[in-house]
Amino acid sequence: MAARKTHHRKRKKSHKGRKGVAHEKPLTDKEPSADKEPSAGKGPSAKKKPPTKPPAKKKPAPISLALRLENYLLLMRLDRPIGIFLVLWPTLWGLWFAAEGIPDSLNLVVFTFGCILMRSAGCVINDYADRNIDGAVKRTKNRPIVAGKVSSKEALILFAVLCSLAFALVLLTNPLTIALSFGGVILAFCYPFAKRFTHLPQVVLGAAFAWSVPMAWAAVRNELALELWLIYVVVVLWAVVYDTFYAMVDRDDDIKIGVKSTAILFAEADRVITGSLQALVIMTLVLIGLKFQMGGYYYAGLTAATILFVWQQYLIKGRDRDSCFKAFLNNNWVGLVIFLGIAADYYFRLPVES
Repeated sequence: MAARKTHHRKRKKSHKGRKGVAHEKPLTDKEPSADKEPSAGKGPSAKKKPPTKPPAKKKPAPISLALRLENYLLLMRLDRPIGIFLVLWPTLWGLWFAAEGIPDSLNLVVFTFGCILMRSAGCVINDYADRNIDGAVKRTKNRPIVAGKVSSKEALILFAVLCSLAFALVLLTNPLTIALSFGGVILAFCYPFAKRFTHLPQVVLGAAFAWSVPMAWAAVRNELALELWLIYVVVVLWAVVYDTFYAMVDRDDDIKIGVKSTAILFAEADRVITGSLQALVIMTLVLIGLKFQMGGYYYAGLTAATILFVWQQYLIKGRDRDSCFKAFLNNNWVGLVIFLGIAADYYFRLPVES
């Protein structure tokens, strides 16, 4: 009997527990649980917050047209016209020899401005090719592309524009000269990359600079005579000399970054080899004088050029950077005195009696 009562109480208690659970309110999505905060902005009195915007990026200050043009002129190295003269003098030699005196004004204009344009184009493509190494060289670390003043895309566009303008000038000549102009563009494009594959990039530069000689000859005579190639060879040899002086300025930096040059190739024999090449230049110019029956004014120009070559050898004797650069710059006067000798000889030449 006692066992029955105990069992009855247990069943009653168990029923109460189930009944209590049944009346407990279940959690719903409308009623947040105690451990959750009410969502912000859900209530009627909540204010809507404006969406936050990311901070605007500062745009670089726009470059004025004047400053952009200035950067282009610096890239073309028009502030340093030595390269223009080193291309122009041999071109004038070729024009005067081909015309046997003063050439016509059209050819003078075409080739003078053509030299300016193509030398400028050469500087642009050179800096584009060297954009990843110029920063490691003391003399070139502030050039426009390295300094971020001109983009690589702008440089290529500028190169194309300059070549197109030069080609437009060549169209004023004859078909032979026009055909030869394509060789000049190829040589101008190849030179900057030659220093990565050969120790003779100065020879490629000489071939590019001298290419104006056959073009000038073709413009005047509409043919390519054998004697013009003597002038071509002289210009190539001369360019190897003065560009070796130029490379001697950067020799230490070029060795570090793996760029090749005749200055590195010649090493301690640089003075002997450049001196020998200078002697070869003078001897070949003497042969040219004999071939073209030149007179005293011409040989006076060669004498002045010989003295200047001796002075250049004196300048580079200590292989000092500044002195080597001065020797390079001095070659402007070499080209000038040779041209003056040619021009004076033809101008003062007495007419040959029949």
